[in-house]
Amino acid sequence: MKAISTALAVALLTAGAAFAQEKTQDHGAMMAGGVPNETGQATFAAIQEIVAMLDANPATDWAKVDIEALRQHLIDMNNVTLGAVVEAAELEGSVRFSVSGDGPVRESVRRMVMAHAATMNGVDGWKFAAESSDNGAVLTVSPPDQASMVKLRALGFIGVMTRGMHHQQHHWMLATGMGPHQ
Repeated sequence: MKAISTALAVALLTAGAAFAQEKTQDHGAMMAGGVPNETGQATFAAIQEIVAMLDANPATDWAKVDIEALRQHLIDMNNVTLGAVVEAAELEGSVRFSVSGDGPVRESVRRMVMAHAATMNGVDGWKFAAESSDNGAVLTVSPPDQASMVKLRALGFIGVMTRGMHHQQHHWMLATGMGPHQ
């Protein structure tokens, strides 16, 4: 994945801090009899947060914004998290996850596994190899040492998929039309 620019990083941090301050103020208002903060659904909340950040940034290029791309990615995340079937097989020094699903879940599995492997391969010495299969994808994860195999076993497929603090940046890139998979 391309490195995030310093200016974008500063903008994200500034907008994030403003959002956090607003949420804290909103919480105080709620406790005093105001309205609740929670939107009722995590996907909706993630999109709402991005839209608020875009609204707060006067430099937002609305011609490039693609909230629908972010929504489709969040659907993929939901499909993989809740709908995929995972079989794990331990190999010497690695674990092979065969991840499958029907219809939209199968396609979500392919997109998510392939992208995550490409993004995380080599991070902290962990190796990721992914390939499509007839009913989803296969992800082979090789940790850097034997001690990390205990961690890999504990994490399982979905734990491995959550690793890396790139998800928020990835969502921002999707929403702002930066094409993180290119």
